[in-house]
Amino acid sequence: MTTPPRFHLAFPVRDLSQARAFYGTLLGCPEGRSAAEWVDFDFFGHQIVAHLGGDGGSDKAHNWVDGEKVPVRHFGVILSLPEWHQLVEKLRKSGTRFEIEPTIRFKGRPGEQATFFVADPSGNVLEFKAFADERQIFAR
Repeated sequence: MTTPPRFHLAFPVRDLSQARAFYGTLLGCPEGRSAAEWVDFDFFGHQIVAHLGGDGGSDKAHNWVDGEKVPVRHFGVILSLPEWHQLVEKLRKSGTRFEIEPTIRFKGRPGEQATFFVADPSGNVLEFKAFADERQIFAR
């Protein structure tokens, strides 16, 4: 897979120290620049910025995707399968609660993927996925 452009995402959090613990310590995302109201993280090669600004999970809308009730407002990253499995184990060992348990979505169909969802301490929902065959990322 060729390297795509990096994305930048800014999102609200209630507490920067909780954001640092979740993104920096638990997920292992290196911290970049920061100020009293925000902090940058290297989110698997992409720039995300946690801004003080309230409850990240205030939008409770969901859609059904392959039998799962998926929060509409979420972001995430596509990992390799080994990285995905390592992160699942790390989160399980830490006692992290999964919003949607690790599973294989669209099994045996186009777009088959490993996926799980977790929420940060401010309620922002993250999806982590992996494909055995990266050509399936945009398969129809």
